[in-house]
Amino acid sequence: MKTPSAQWPLLVGFALLCAGALPAAAQDTAMGEMMMTNPSGMKWGDGPPSLPKGVKLAVLYGDPGKDGPYVIRLKAPGGYKVPPHWHTQTENLTVISGTLYLGGGDTMDMGAAHALKAGGFHNLPGGVHHYAFTKTPTVVQIHGTGPLDVKYVDPKDDPSPKQ
Repeated sequence: MKTPSAQWPLLVGFALLCAGALPAAAQDTAMGEMMMTNPSGMKWGDGPPSLPKGVKLAVLYGDPGKDGPYVIRLKAPGGYKVPPHWHTQTENLTVISGTLYLGGGDTMDMGAAHALKAGGFHNLPGGVHHYAFTKTPTVVQIHGTGPLDVKYVDPKDDPSPKQ
């Protein structure tokens, strides 16, 4: 006949076994909400009409055209230029490869631009006029809160189709 004291080790062992499964179950739930993308899984397409032709874009997270967080990558060829413009929202940019040249103001002064090399970071508050260009192929990652817009200082620089 089993006594209650003989059953305790079995109950404690079972409880420990179940408790050990709880973190794994919680981890599975967390993994279901997590997203990971390797470079080979990124879907590149042409950049939006608001940017000069030649740039490629991959949306990594969110929708940059809507309210809410987003993460995108831009792949620009050497010699690519974005004339002076500004954004309504703050933009955070990290150079993944190559060098991005950035300058502030209403005119593109290539001699005054700052070279932001691979690994470099740039925070740009909304409303600040700036321009960018590359000399070699460059990839940047941009994140922020959408919608992401591009408003050109000189409307003639806007490559978007005219309405």
